Amino acid sequence: MGILLLREPREGRGTDPYEQEFLSAGMQVKSIEVLSFEFCNLPELRSLLNKPEEFSGMVFTSQRSVEAVRRCLQDAEDEEQSLPGDWICKSTFVVGTATAAAARSLGLTPSGEECGTATQLADLITQKFPTNGKALLFPCGLMRTETLPSALSAANIPLTELRVYQTTSHPDIDKRLDAYITEQGVPEFLVFFSPSGVKFSQPALQKLAANDLSKIKGTCMMQARVNQWSVEVRGENIRRIRSLVA
Repeated sequence: MGILLLREPREGRGTDPYEQEFLSAGMQVKSIEVLSFEFCNLPELRSLLNKPEEFSGMVFTSQRSVEAVRRCLQDAEDEEQSLPGDWICKSTFVVGTATAAAARSLGLTPSGEECGTATQLADLITQKFPTNGKALLFPCGLMRTETLPSALSAANIPLTELRVYQTTSHPDIDKRLDAYITEQGVPEFLVFFSPSGVKFSQPALQKLAANDLSKIKGTCMMQARVNQWSVEVRGENIRRIRSLVA
C-alpha cells in the first residue's frame, strides 16, 4: 500500500514520527515537500518584538511563524540573539507539537501543544486570557484562515496580526512527484497537512496522473476543501490515520 505524505521530510532531525508510525504497521510511506516559503515584513516584526510591554503574549500557528521570529533575532553577523527578556514570562500559544518545540527553542514556554486546530487553540486562549489583557502578537502567513482571528474577536480578545511569510509551490514539486510515480506508481493514499499543501500539489498530481485521481483516497490533517478526492478529515492523531488506511 503506497502512502504519500505531502509534507517536508524530517531528514537529519531524528526519527520522523509520521513515517515511523506507518512503517511499523508494514506500510510503504514517503514524504515529499511540496511547499516553499518566503519571509516578509521582518523589519516590522522586529520592531514589534522590541516592544514586549505592549503585548500579553504571542500566538504561533505554524513553525514558519516561529522561524520568522528567529530570523528577526539574527544580527548583522547572522549570530542569533535572545528574545527580549519580558517575552519569556508572557503567554505563548501554539498549535501542535512541532510548533511547540520550535517555540521552546526560543526560550518560550508554550501552551496548546495538544491543540490540533485553530478552533481548539482559540478555546484555550479564551480560557486563559486575562480580563482586560493587552493584545496578543500573531505573526502568521498570508494564507492563514479566519478561524482564529474571528474566534478571538468574538471573545473580545485583542490580536495584533502581522503577515510574515507567504507560501508558494516548491520549485521541484513536478520533478519529485514524477520520480515518485515513476518508481512506485500512483499512491493509494495522499495525506495533506495544510490547505496550501492541497492547493499547490493538486495541479502537479493531476498532470502526472493524467487526471485519473478518482481512485486515490485523501486524508487531511486539517479542514480543507479538496476536489477530485474522496477525503476524510482527521485530527493530528496519526494513529487515527493509520487506522483509516489499515
